[in-house]
Amino acid sequence: MDNKRSTQVNQAMQPLLSPKIETGSGRKSSLWRRLLVQRHLQTMALLGVVWMIIFNYIPMYGLIISFKDYNIVKSIAEAPWVGLTHFREFMDDEDLVNVIKNTLGISLIKLLIGFPLPIIFALFLNEVRSLRYKKTIQTISYLPHFLSWVVLGGILATWLADVGIVNNILLSLHLIDQPITYLAEPSYFWTIIISSDIWKELGWSAIIYLAAISGVSPEMYEAATIDGAGRFQKMWFVTLPAIKSTISILFILAVSGVLNSNFDQILVLRNSLNDSASNVIDYYIYYTGIVSNRFSYSAAVTLIKAVIALILLLIANQVSKKINDTSLF
Repeated sequence: MDNKRSTQVNQAMQPLLSPKIETGSGRKSSLWRRLLVQRHLQTMALLGVVWMIIFNYIPMYGLIISFKDYNIVKSIAEAPWVGLTHFREFMDDEDLVNVIKNTLGISLIKLLIGFPLPIIFALFLNEVRSLRYKKTIQTISYLPHFLSWVVLGGILATWLADVGIVNNILLSLHLIDQPITYLAEPSYFWTIIISSDIWKELGWSAIIYLAAISGVSPEMYEAATIDGAGRFQKMWFVTLPAIKSTISILFILAVSGVLNSNFDQILVLRNSLNDSASNVIDYYIYYTGIVSNRFSYSAAVTLIKAVIALILLLIANQVSKKINDTSLF
């Protein structure tokens, strides 16, 4: 009986001692089984992939006009090859220095000021205890994001006109002696662009940080309270370290987009009088490509911009990986 019982125990334990190794055909059948179970989710994901291929990858074929002398009358295949002519022409353009200066100046100041402000706003908004007051602040701060720059540009142009509300307030406070047409002065353009962009996107940008903060364990705050930490100490030693990875990811994306100067905003607020301060690379591409019909040249400039953005993304990703052990890939 003992031998028989021992044999039965060994047979029962055999699958655990010698697990079954899944063969290639077994893995394939398991994959197809999962796809069948998740067919609805996979279908929705497939639609997104198809959309991305059609609108993001197939149009990349058009980048070859950067190396051709493309004319809208002929097809891309018929256009003659010119090699790096358009790239050299851009490097020799007399407007290059001004375009780069305006692009980097506006974008870097936005990054320096506009990136930390949503984090600070989210930290302080998280400390508001009144739910009704908190929702009111959120609604007011989010609202400008849902207005297009066409609408906001018209509002800003009215406010900043020589008979606008800004001049009326400053004149009544005796801070200026005569009205200033702000959008006609290049010296004011960067300030207008940066401050209006922060005003429009501050509340919306804080959403991701508020979502990350909501995932912080309450036990960490309770432990900090027991240790005698105040509100500011909790923000610095508990909340900020907990959302460090979120901040790192968004910073990497912000660095990669440093050459983007919010084309819609620039196009609405610029004019011939502030051209020396508003001629950024996005507007330069639009003007040379659409207005001047130099499609190959503007495509070459766009390709240069894309390559630089990729390099900045890789550098920021690598630095973040070494410093914070957080990266996109």
